[in-house]
Amino acid sequence: MSTEKKHTLHPEKWVQLYSDYLYNYTITRVSSDELAKDLVQETFFAGLKSMKNFQGKASERTWLVSILKRKIIDHYRKINSNKGKAEVRMNFYKDGDNAGEWIEERVPNLWSSDADKDIQNDELKETLEKCIEKLPEKYKMVFKMKTIQGFETEEICKELDITSSNLWVIIHRARTQLRSCMESNWFNN
Repeated sequence: MSTEKKHTLHPEKWVQLYSDYLYNYTITRVSSDELAKDLVQETFFAGLKSMKNFQGKASERTWLVSILKRKIIDHYRKINSNKGKAEVRMNFYKDGDNAGEWIEERVPNLWSSDADKDIQNDELKETLEKCIEKLPEKYKMVFKMKTIQGFETEEICKELDITSSNLWVIIHRARTQLRSCMESNWFNN
């Protein structure tokens, strides 16, 4: 006899219980409010369609998050196959659960006061976002997936159909271009 708890689905409560959580999870990965809402809605629809596949081994929320992750990956895959047809912008967070990683070679110096730090962090974030947007589409996508969103190398390679060595070449080139852009637009100002 198994002591493992078997979870059940309650789709009538999904919007009330999980929409905020799923939206917050999504917005940190796609930064377009409308796109985030659409992906959450698609997740609920996909969940309804595949309820018969739910085995009860994971909680409802965990199951919905796994569906949402696939929706986000599918979104990036679609962008990759339709270069230039869509643009995705990513938020860059400086702290908390959504923290992005800074380019290792260029960590900024500490600032003197908190007010100056907040102003300069906002300016730095804006400059970095502009520099990321200037990257070629594939570089931008791979850089965001690996560095900001924290996807695993194998997952990125599988989803974008590239080799791991190609991924690391793209990451290196993206960082080199970002360093140059940041030096021109932030550090030398």
